[in-house]
Amino acid sequence: MENVLVKKLLLIDGLGALLSAFLLGVVLVGLESYFGIPKSTLYVLAVIPCVFAIYDFYCYFRIRDKHWMYLRVIAIANILYACLSLVLAFSHFEVITVYGWVYIIVEIIIVVSLALYELWVANKSIVTDDGH
Repeated sequence: MENVLVKKLLLIDGLGALLSAFLLGVVLVGLESYFGIPKSTLYVLAVIPCVFAIYDFYCYFRIRDKHWMYLRVIAIANILYACLSLVLAFSHFEVITVYGWVYIIVEIIIVVSLALYELWVANKSIVTDDGH
C-alpha cells in the first residue's frame, strides 16, 4: 500500500514540476514587466523543474521497487530548488515587483510543503519496507 502512495507522489511531483516549468518559462517570461523577474532567471528556474519532471516520470514508470528512495531524492532536490529560488529572487530584489514576490513565495510554500510530506512518506515507507 505504501508503494502506491509513494508512486502517486512521484506522479504529482512530476506534474507539478511541469506546471512550474510552464509558468516560469512561458507565462512569467511573457509578463516580465508585471513580475519583474528577469528572463534569464526565469529560464534558469524553468529548466530545473523540467529535469525534475523527467526524473519523476522515469521513477514512476520504470522503477519497480523501493520507490521511497527516489522520493527522498526528489524531495531533497525540491527543497534545494526552493532555496535557489529564494537566493535568485533576493539577488534581483530591486527589480522584482510585489506580484513577483507573491509568485516566488507561494511557489516556495507549495514546493517545500510537498517536499516535507514526501520526506515523511518516504521515511514511513523505509520502516514498512524493512519490515520493522
